[in-house]
Amino acid sequence: MIRIMDGATAAGLLAGAAIDAAVGDPRRGHPVAVFGSRAAALEKRIYRDSRLAGLAYTTVCVGAATGVGLLAERMTRSSPVARAAVTAAATWAVLGGTTLGREGALMARALDDGDLAAARARLPHLCGRDPSGLDAAELARGTVESIAENTSDAVVAPLVWGALFGVPGLLGYRAVNTLDAMVGHRSPRYERFGWASARLDDVANYVPARLTALLTAGLAGLVGGSPRRAAAVLVRDGHRHPSPNSGRCEAAFAGALGVRLGGANDYGGRVEHRPELGDGPRPAVSDIPRSVWLARAVSYASVGLAVAARLVRGRGRR
Repeated sequence: MIRIMDGATAAGLLAGAAIDAAVGDPRRGHPVAVFGSRAAALEKRIYRDSRLAGLAYTTVCVGAATGVGLLAERMTRSSPVARAAVTAAATWAVLGGTTLGREGALMARALDDGDLAAARARLPHLCGRDPSGLDAAELARGTVESIAENTSDAVVAPLVWGALFGVPGLLGYRAVNTLDAMVGHRSPRYERFGWASARLDDVANYVPARLTALLTAGLAGLVGGSPRRAAAVLVRDGHRHPSPNSGRCEAAFAGALGVRLGGANDYGGRVEHRPELGDGPRPAVSDIPRSVWLARAVSYASVGLAVAARLVRGRGRR
């Protein structure tokens, strides 16, 4: 029975990824958005400028999401069909690869049309930088960097945790990543309160980010790049980024695409200077579709690995 349920989970992961590939995120009532609104309401009630308050907030929010996953698995423990269906729904809810690719395509189209206003309006869908003063080159750089980072956050990482722990892993990881986006950034308000969420996100993404980077390097040839060059840039530059995880993904993408990422990023008046990753020219508009295709290839590979890992896990447990 254990092996059957692991097979059901594997089938659910595959089905959920297929649904995401076919339709993307729901436009209304997205479960992640619902979770975010509840987390924001809780923050208003318990916010204190302290790490202890932030730790309690993170524990409650992540614990609630993981608890829902545990309850779902408990309720479907005797029905492989129900387990597969619940896992598929959870996988679809937490994956964002298709929507990420669509946003990249829309950005490329706006830049190709020379419509800077439309391109600037699209950038907040991808990252938190202030787009008001960015030209086409900087918008292209921001898009490629966001696609690189979010390939891990929105696809590879949830699949890794889903392969390991099923529905609780899927929902728990998405809660962690959502909290990091909400309160994990450096600012006077969240310097202490968001510390626990940011550090937990670093831990949750440590392995997935490196897996993303390795898959990116290995698949570089699909976009005209060199796996050897991508791996070399990853080893040389991946650790230079202030994030322990994002730099690995961005360096691998930079090497695979033959471009140079990094530079000054303006987050609403707070400017961060990121080290340069890669050796090529700055990304051009034509590099955005290449990054989307590379991200899609990495996503498909990670789905295959997640399904295989769950099936192997079932054999081992038997």
